[in-house]
Amino acid sequence: MTKFLSLVTFLFLMTTVIAQENTNTNKFKQLKEELATPNVYRNAAGAPGPNYYQQQADYKMSIILDDKNQRVSGEETVTYTNNSPDPLTYLWLQLDQNVRKQGSDSQLARTGTIESISSPHALTRMFNAAEFEGGFNLEKVTDVSGKDIPYTVVGTMMRVDLSEALTQGQAYSFKVKWWYNVNNRMEIGGRSGYEHFKEEDNYIYTIAQFFPRMCVYNDVEGWQNKQFLGAGEFTLPFGDYEVEITVPADHVVAATGVLQNASKVLTKEQQTRWDKAEESDQPVLIITQAEAEEAEKSKASGTKTWIFEAENVRDFAFASSRKFMWDAQAVELETKTVMAMSYYPKEGNPLWEKYSTRVSAQTLRTYSKHTFDYPYPVAISVHANQIGMEYPMICFNGGRPNADGTYSERTKYGMHSVIIHEVGHNYFPMIINSDERQWTWMDEGLNTFLQYLTEQEWQREYPSRRGPAHLIVDYMKGDKSKISPIMTNSESLHQFGNNAYGKPATALNILRETILGRELFDYAFKVYAQRWMFKHPTPADFFRTMEDASGVDLDWFWRGWFYTNDHVDIGIENVTWYQLNEGNPTDEKAFLKDANDTENKNISEIRNLEVIKETVNERQPELDDKYNTTDIYKVTDEDNAAYANFLSELSESDKALLNRGYQFYQIDFENKGGLVMPLILQFVFVDGTNELIKIPAEIWRKNSKEVSKLFFFKKEVLNVILDPYLETADCETYDNYWPRRMIPSRFEIFEENNHKGNYH
Repeated sequence: MTKFLSLVTFLFLMTTVIAQENTNTNKFKQLKEELATPNVYRNAAGAPGPNYYQQQADYKMSIILDDKNQRVSGEETVTYTNNSPDPLTYLWLQLDQNVRKQGSDSQLARTGTIESISSPHALTRMFNAAEFEGGFNLEKVTDVSGKDIPYTVVGTMMRVDLSEALTQGQAYSFKVKWWYNVNNRMEIGGRSGYEHFKEEDNYIYTIAQFFPRMCVYNDVEGWQNKQFLGAGEFTLPFGDYEVEITVPADHVVAATGVLQNASKVLTKEQQTRWDKAEESDQPVLIITQAEAEEAEKSKASGTKTWIFEAENVRDFAFASSRKFMWDAQAVELETKTVMAMSYYPKEGNPLWEKYSTRVSAQTLRTYSKHTFDYPYPVAISVHANQIGMEYPMICFNGGRPNADGTYSERTKYGMHSVIIHEVGHNYFPMIINSDERQWTWMDEGLNTFLQYLTEQEWQREYPSRRGPAHLIVDYMKGDKSKISPIMTNSESLHQFGNNAYGKPATALNILRETILGRELFDYAFKVYAQRWMFKHPTPADFFRTMEDASGVDLDWFWRGWFYTNDHVDIGIENVTWYQLNEGNPTDEKAFLKDANDTENKNISEIRNLEVIKETVNERQPELDDKYNTTDIYKVTDEDNAAYANFLSELSESDKALLNRGYQFYQIDFENKGGLVMPLILQFVFVDGTNELIKIPAEIWRKNSKEVSKLFFFKKEVLNVILDPYLETADCETYDNYWPRRMIPSRFEIFEENNHKGNYH
């Protein structure tokens, strides 16, 4: 619609039109109440404060893998150092294997219906899990002299009582002896366990959460002793590890840390290959497929002990099998060179030999660029079918070809993505050590964001499943009763993958591409990573650091994206086209005549022209006077005189305004989804050119539901597109166009069977 503006009206409308908010909800309220008060431990800038502390837990362990009975047993000596100002009269440890004990809270709290076990697979899995004798069997807990220490097991936690308080700066050592049955991952699931190859009667063991581990004690919560129910993962203190792992003599072991006795467990040829790999920027086979296949068949008797040491890690895991081949390559980073390596059976080829270590190497390069150079000496990818799980320096990854070696596109890229994701977890949370038991998004979301960046650096147009804004739309516009805010505890989340992985990764990508821009975001993100490497950050530390380092107030963004389940749905409700009325009767009457000629006639006029053959004054012309015969669009002397008088009253600056030749467009926007976002507008002009205008989210600060804004150009606008590059995750795009467009869509006649890989 086109309208005229008088000069006075024009001057009034040169500012943005903002209606006053009629609600108590303020999308731009600061996060003062939601975030913990800054203190001497964590300051207002999001950095560790002057009195920041963290505890240390060092371990010496002897582990035995019983390949005949699928059992792990061990004895550990834990040295716990109290760096807090608080005297501790007891210590808390995690017994995560107890999640598989009969009658565990996890089993009892699990919901389900009869439909959930309606398939033979689901029913068998339920029976196998119910019949499995899982959980730790504690043989003894003693001090270093062998004297029993009182302890109490509480579900997946164990409290060790001290005879006297452990004060600041003191260390205390104690021993725990234990064993447990290893679960069959393929039958009852699990982050760790074994896979049995029935035809040849061999096993691949991927072993984690296999020892009693110290809980975190910090300034935020004291002891983190929330029960392990299965979804919320792990939070652990840093420490040094010395671990001896005894396995069948023909097994190959991959583990957290650096192998200390290579000369005793590797052949001279394998050691020579390792030396070559340390100088190679492409994978070098340490153990070949032929050697692995020979070990599968021969099954040597006896045992070997592999010794590993790891410094400043929060956990320890290992993998063991006679089926493993092993390759490695050097990865040169800005300040150092580290080793990427992979362990996999023949069933993983040809995918694994070709891709695994190369993908791992690229992950280290991309993540290091955005955070810090990878500080550990090795990064290991182990092939374990149907899972993805991470530990310091080692991860277990799915992606198995068909038995004949063929594979689908989905298998290939699923394998690439899970390796990137799990190797990337070395940064979040293994080094930037957030509390996974409380906040899944702090490791999964940040990691998924960097996974997306790595995928795109690996291959142009890589089919990433998470990251770009438009990929989260279907989730965000769904049933709100099944959508949790990101800031929800790990065990209470609806739609775990979308909430903890997809939405925070998308939020960070939007923050990088649209809100801050790449330069500001990348700087702030690196500051956060480097501030909190080898420390325990909280959500508040992340939020504050990103604002502090970028210099941009982002409270509105955190509030909307992380504390609510609102979605983005902003539409162009109306566009009104104005042209300035310059007062010149020749121009204005010509404009009015043209507008009248092009305007659609109403239905009565159309039908009257057809039905009324002759009017009275057409039969009797003498009835007409000047009002019937005068051309209303003819410029009269009176019109010219009025125009001259109008000009005489204007100043020279006012006259200049009349001659600028601008077209004016008032656009009315409506926020239907609740999330305030920037308005990115593309104006396409009749001459074929276009202009992109980005309006910050603060336009919504006084009314988060509807706003209007005036734009002016020297060219006529042909159409307007809101969010033309799909930057904001707008859930309904039909109203993002003026004039309106038909949005093409398809519907599925048959529901697709969509099995997606699960990784952590």
